[in-house]
Amino acid sequence: MNEIDIALLCKSIGDSNRLKIVKMLSDGEKCACKILEEFEISQPTLSHHMKILCESGLVIVRREGKWSHYSLNRKIVLELKAFFEGIGVSDNYDDDIGEL
Repeated sequence: MNEIDIALLCKSIGDSNRLKIVKMLSDGEKCACKILEEFEISQPTLSHHMKILCESGLVIVRREGKWSHYSLNRKIVLELKAFFEGIGVSDNYDDDIGEL
């Protein structure tokens, strides 16, 4: 996975609603109706968020009749995780500066 791919994935989770959706999906597949229950947004807004997550490759959709079920793309999640784990911090880094 190259830097452009990583940047696109980061952009897809750069919205707090989408980040919350990814967190929700981290414990398994969810129906769109269950995801929607956790938000104060309309169904079309959820569809927009899911479209962005699916287009990034981070989320996979499985359709069953009129229902859409979403899950994380394990391969992409592991690649993204490996990228961030590969980012090191210099020994010269001042820990006080980096605190939130």
